[in-house]
Amino acid sequence: MNMTLDQMTATTKANLDTVNGLSTKSFAGFEKMVELNMAAAKAIMTESFEFAQTLLAAKDVQQVMALQTGLVAPMAEKAAAYGRHVYGIAIETSAEFTKAMEGKAAENQKAFTQAMDSMTKNAPAGTESAVAVLKSALASSQSAIESAQNTAKKALAMAESNVSAVTEQALSAAAAVSKKA
Repeated sequence: MNMTLDQMTATTKANLDTVNGLSTKSFAGFEKMVELNMAAAKAIMTESFEFAQTLLAAKDVQQVMALQTGLVAPMAEKAAAYGRHVYGIAIETSAEFTKAMEGKAAENQKAFTQAMDSMTKNAPAGTESAVAVLKSALASSQSAIESAQNTAKKALAMAESNVSAVTEQALSAAAAVSKKA
């Protein structure tokens, strides 16, 4: 199982390309977060000044209370939208990482399987039971990896569903508060 210099160079280059790709994707996700936060900060500042001017124009306490109560639902909707954007960016970036890692894991698993096959073909006579144990361990590890990946995908889908449900409940509660006003 000797690696040649060309194989080592190719492996190193492939790994460097992977790191470069993941770094680029991380930076893109970070850029999206910065853009989102800048837009949110600008909107909050503008809306805060507009709301302050509206409050100053109020004629009595009831008008002030109505203005403040009327602010609850729009703020809840904006917070939910912001949360959805952040969550979307995180999911998109995470999906890119997962895709890259699954690809690398598949490549590594294939290379390991090929090396194992090569090693077992050249195994000395009388080592058949040891070879069988190694093959069984390899099959078990592949099965465990696939099971873990499937479990992670299901957990992610469940988390997405839960976030959607909580967001909808929060918006419904905010709408109910606004209707009472």
